[in-house]
Amino acid sequence: MPRFNPLTDIPDLAGRVCLVTGASSGLGEQTVAQIAQHNPAKIYLAARNRGRAEAAMKRIKATFPAAATSAIEILDLDLASFESIKAAAFRVNKEVDRLDILQLNGGIAVTPHASTQDGYEIQFGTNYLGHALLTQLLMPKLLATTRLPDADVRIVSMSSVGHKSFSAKDGLLFDQLKSDIKTTSGSRLYGQAMLSKALFAFELAKRYPQITSSSLHPGTVKTRVWSGDKDFNPILRYLVINPLVLLSGVSVKEGAKTQLWCSFGKDVRNGAYYEPVGKVGKESALARDAELSRKLWDWTETELKTHGAPGWPEK
Repeated sequence: MPRFNPLTDIPDLAGRVCLVTGASSGLGEQTVAQIAQHNPAKIYLAARNRGRAEAAMKRIKATFPAAATSAIEILDLDLASFESIKAAAFRVNKEVDRLDILQLNGGIAVTPHASTQDGYEIQFGTNYLGHALLTQLLMPKLLATTRLPDADVRIVSMSSVGHKSFSAKDGLLFDQLKSDIKTTSGSRLYGQAMLSKALFAFELAKRYPQITSSSLHPGTVKTRVWSGDKDFNPILRYLVINPLVLLSGVSVKEGAKTQLWCSFGKDVRNGAYYEPVGKVGKESALARDAELSRKLWDWTETELKTHGAPGWPEK
């Protein structure tokens, strides 16, 4: 198992540009904080709520002296809204001439049944489909960066061990994704979204081998992900999940190490799924199903085109 110390193992990032989604709290905030200490040209702290994003930036600069002068910029981004995603991508493409690290960190877990602004099941739409659109719109910038000297472009997709324990045995509910799927449990829908994130990294690696794409489970981390209203078996939640997080959960500083390792580690395999820290080969068989990943890719491209997306660029 690789050892990874963000303070010493993240290289000097002079001239590099990074973007982290879901960065107003938890693992996203910690990821921005760690990157900010290594002299990047710019870090986009992407979040849905600007007030929370501003509070996160203040905490980072107050807590980490090396990040106090870092070029952190808030990027308004609601992953449940295609219009918001398009606006965010337009801004990034206009402002910077490169993009080195794209951290697809943001997301929701086992929320009550609902749909995104564009009519997709809320967990799938927020965790996976919104990130797929963002990645597609930023792909020309990512590809341009791969052609620069000493380029090391990476896309890191936050998944979960839930892709194994909660997802359906037969994969994805393609015929129901454009609804709130009230007949399916919130935990299964969460597993479906996390499986989609793993499949996305797997397929990205095949289609864009010049970019290192990976997915991960961060471990059991003490974040707010299990707070609030949840569509989850209350017995399991209060007698199993909550005690597990309380007793064995790690801090966000420790929990962010796997996604940071995927961003900067030396031995990251393209398309691989990792568990803390750098453990490979722990994914489900479905997460390595080439036919399923291709079907998800094709389905995604078709859906995004109906909303005016340009399609995936040539590699």
